[in-house]
This record gives sequence, C-alpha cells and structure tokens, in this order.
Amino acid sequence: MQNVVKKKNLYAIIKDKKEKDMSIELKVINEENKEETSKEEYAISYLKSMLAIEQAMDPYKDQKKDLRKDYIKNGWLTKDEIWAAIKALRLYEKGTDMDDLNDMFETVERQFGRKDDF
Repeated sequence: MQNVVKKKNLYAIIKDKKEKDMSIELKVINEENKEETSKEEYAISYLKSMLAIEQAMDPYKDQKKDLRKDYIKNGWLTKDEIWAAIKALRLYEKGTDMDDLNDMFETVERQFGRKDDF
C-alpha cells in the first residue's frame, strides 16, 4: 500500500512494508527547493552570458562616446539635441503612439508645471 500526501509543494511518500516489519519509509521532497536550484542555475547562466556580451560591446561603447563627443566638439549638435534625437529614435523603434505620448506629456506638465518653473 502506498499513500501520497501533498501539502504546499511538500510530498511525503509513505510505504507500508510487510506486516511483521511494520516499518514506514518516509521520503520528503521539497519541489520548491528544486525550483530554486533551477532558477539559481538559470540566473547564473544568464549573468555569465550577459557579462560576456557586455565585454564584447565595450569597444563599441567607446566608439559611441567618441562619436557623441565629436558631434558636440564640432558644434554639429548639442548634448541635448543628441539626447532628443536618440529618444525620438527609441520611441520610433517601439512604435510609440505620439498622440498618446503628447497627451500624457501635457497631463504631466499641467500637474507639475513646466520644467522651467522648477
């Protein structure tokens, strides 16, 4: 005879042996710990991959900084103009609805005032 009892991810398997033995074997498996171990392994794997990618990107980050500095130094764009252009590109890439964005911007501006008022 075998009984399985389940309580909040704890499983206890109870086996009755021969009548004369009458000993009970109890096995407890915490499924939650298995999940945590698995999540920890995934997290470590993710972090290692992310760090490798970031290290590979470092030379390109330096190029990007140099490009920005050159445009500012040559007077082609200001820091704020570069920031606005990049922000516009990111919004475009995400497919942002500009009407919704403008409506929300106006709401924030009415609530908190213009930035110049701070």
